[in-house]
Amino acid sequence: MTRKRARLYMVLLLLCGVATSTALVLMALGKNVSYFRTPTEIVSGTFPEKQNGRGIRLGGLVEKGSLMHEGSAISFRVTDMKNEIQVHYAGIVPDLFREGQGVIAEGHMNSAGTFDATVLLAKHDEKYMPPEIAKELKDARPSK
Repeated sequence: MTRKRARLYMVLLLLCGVATSTALVLMALGKNVSYFRTPTEIVSGTFPEKQNGRGIRLGGLVEKGSLMHEGSAISFRVTDMKNEIQVHYAGIVPDLFREGQGVIAEGHMNSAGTFDATVLLAKHDEKYMPPEIAKELKDARPSK
């Protein structure tokens, strides 16, 4: 075998290794990706997590007047200005959590149509909001 042919085989072998590694990493990451879903997406049922039973990240604003304390648990509604979803959460509530603020709730929809949150994240900065949620809220606001 000539040096040129040996070098060609090494380059091809290296490219195959890189392609295989990339494919394996992308497959592993694809199973763990968690996208934000708005109440409108969840109400319409057009999200892939519904079919595979994975957890969902629900994002939006805590609707004013909807927060209720039920012992050590709370319930509230998350809105994107088009639709609302009732959320139930039992756990430690973030200090910045309040009505009218942005929230991310991780969990599952139950058979009664309520979102059972296992993790609750409050927006920590007035200027930050995930781009998907900001776009949905902007599109939902009535134009002047």
